Amino acid sequence: MSSYWTLPQEIMLPCIQDKYFQHEVISGDHSFGHLISGEVKANIGDQTHILKPGDTWFVPRNQLATFFKSSKDGQPYKSVTICIRVERLKEYYSRHEPVIVADQHHGIRQYEAHPLLESFFGSLLPYFDLEEGVPPAIVSVKIEEAITVLRTLDKTIDRWLANFSEPGKLDLADFMEKNFMFNMPLQRFAYFTGRSLTTFKTDFKKAFQVSPQRWLTQKRLELAHYHLSEKKRRPADIYLEAGFENLSHFSFAFKKHFGYSPVEATTRNAF
Repeated sequence: MSSYWTLPQEIMLPCIQDKYFQHEVISGDHSFGHLISGEVKANIGDQTHILKPGDTWFVPRNQLATFFKSSKDGQPYKSVTICIRVERLKEYYSRHEPVIVADQHHGIRQYEAHPLLESFFGSLLPYFDLEEGVPPAIVSVKIEEAITVLRTLDKTIDRWLANFSEPGKLDLADFMEKNFMFNMPLQRFAYFTGRSLTTFKTDFKKAFQVSPQRWLTQKRLELAHYHLSEKKRRPADIYLEAGFENLSHFSFAFKKHFGYSPVEATTRNAF
């Protein structure tokens, strides 16, 4: 059972009993969250972060990340997540001067326990008990408070919060090799590489001599095969990480490509 109370998707209070599920962060919003119970494995590029109850995180907008969330120790996955939108940030920084400090940090940022974090996220917990969720007027107040808390605890955060630019043109081959496991439409891959869909397809064919769809499927199947044959993981535990939406489609595609099932792959040597 899962429940998401949102207003309007800016403050999320999920309480989910599922043992294991996936959530991909590929939006144009910054994500600021606190884990109450359960566990999260966050994959960002070639880095993996394990989040446990009490942990607080920030993921910049336009940062590809996959969160694998699960219940743990008999407790459901439960968190408070704030989506900080560009529109609100533009209004905020029209009243506050940003302090831009050089920062080479990319990907997820984690924050140690602090009274400001405890107070801020704790103030949102009572809304778990309201069917209607967080009232609109309070959403605005809490978003501004979230920005203030972040700026107080992280002196480099303005570099991200006050940056309203869109992704520039990236090296397509390098980007795709690092992010092929993200299950998103080609339009999103094109956006994150700074291209129109038409230009993306043209540049992709030049780089890989094959269509994006075929290349993505093959790369995801090869990744799945590695986890099964080398790491001896179960098909049900890896199909999401490899970029497939459901287990049955993954099993069908895997057997069609390799000639044997995912379960059989666990008893074979790597190809």
